Amino acid sequence: MILELADIRIQPGKQADFDIAIQRGLTEVISKAKGFSGFKINKGIDSPERYVVMIYWETLENHTIDFRESAAFAEWRGIVGPFFAVPPTVEHFSLLAKSN
Repeated sequence: MILELADIRIQPGKQADFDIAIQRGLTEVISKAKGFSGFKINKGIDSPERYVVMIYWETLENHTIDFRESAAFAEWRGIVGPFFAVPPTVEHFSLLAKSN
C-alpha cells in the first residue's frame, strides 16, 4: 500500500467551493482509477486555505503512471486546479508501522 500525501494551498475565500470540488473530484474521478484504495481529506483549522489529502494506492505506479498519465488526471485537475494558489506538493510514503 502506498500513501500519496498532497499538501494543497487554495486561494483565500474559496474554501466552501473547494470543499465541494475536491470531494467531487475524488469520488467521481480518482476513486475509479486503477489501484485506488481510499482517501482522507483534512482541512486546515489554523490555515483555512490549506488542505492535506491522503490517497491510498495499491502500487506507486498506480498513481504515477496509471492515473497521472491518463485522461482522468486532466479531468481531476480541471475540477480542483482552478482553486490552487500554488501547485500542490505531492509525496509518496510506504507504511513503516501502525497502531491497532
